[in-house]
Amino acid sequence: MRCAKTALLAPGATTALDPPGVLELDETPEAGVAREVWEETGIRVEVDELTGVYKNTTRGIVALVFRCKPSGGVERTSSESTAVSWLTPDEVSERMAEVYAIRLLDALDGAGPHVRSHDGKHLIPVGSQVMPDDLVPGDG
Repeated sequence: MRCAKTALLAPGATTALDPPGVLELDETPEAGVAREVWEETGIRVEVDELTGVYKNTTRGIVALVFRCKPSGGVERTSSESTAVSWLTPDEVSERMAEVYAIRLLDALDGAGPHVRSHDGKHLIPVGSQVMPDDLVPGDG
């Protein structure tokens, strides 16, 4: 499972968002998020809630995004990260590709969890994905 890209915080907010990572076989998603954030940013976090599920339809990857609260540590980079940035929502929109920015903006809006799909570059509007005939809901 993969998580959102970089640790980000809107000024004045108290929530951070987690870096990418893959769960260990014996880890819960929440424990994996906390471990990955620590390893890649030096920041300790308390995992708050699942804010979105995002499917890359081209690569077949599903990303779970959690809102987290910083609880300690010191910001630093690692062999897996080049920067730890604290950005406003406007800066997120300006600096990140739409398919990554939406994950962070969704996490800040408090209306999740959101479920979205993308092709690696662009969001796919809800309802525009074609389901195989044998997977049509209600055919149970």
